[in-house]
Amino acid sequence: MMNNSSQNCPFCHPEGILFENDLAYSILDNSPVNPGHLLIIPKRHVADFFLATYEEKTALLSLLDRAKHYLDGKHAPAGYNIGINVGEVAGQTIQHVHLHLIPRYRGDMENPRGGVRGVIPSKMSY
Repeated sequence: MMNNSSQNCPFCHPEGILFENDLAYSILDNSPVNPGHLLIIPKRHVADFFLATYEEKTALLSLLDRAKHYLDGKHAPAGYNIGINVGEVAGQTIQHVHLHLIPRYRGDMENPRGGVRGVIPSKMSY
C-alpha cells in the first residue's frame, strides 16, 4: 500500500525508463539543463539521500556508470556534473531522492570554473 506522499510522487510512477536494476532506474530529466540530462532514482520512495540504504546507494552508482557510458556514446560530452539536492533549502523540489547526471559541453557557459559550487553563484569563482 502506497503512502500519501508516494501516491502523488512522479518518481513513484515513472515513464520512459531508459535502464534499471532491482533497486533503481534512470530517466531523462523533464527540464534538462543540457541535452542528455538524466536522473537516477531509487524505486523505493525515500526523500533523503542519507536515508537510502547502502544497497540503494550502490544501485544508484551502478546506474550512474551505465548512464555515463550511454551519454558518452549518444552525446559525446566533454565533461559531467553530478548532483544530489537534499532538502528544500538545497533546492530539492521533489521529495524523492534523485541524482542528476548533467552532460557538459565546451562553450555551454562562458566560464564553468567552480562547477557545482555554482549553487551559490557568488562562491562559484575562486
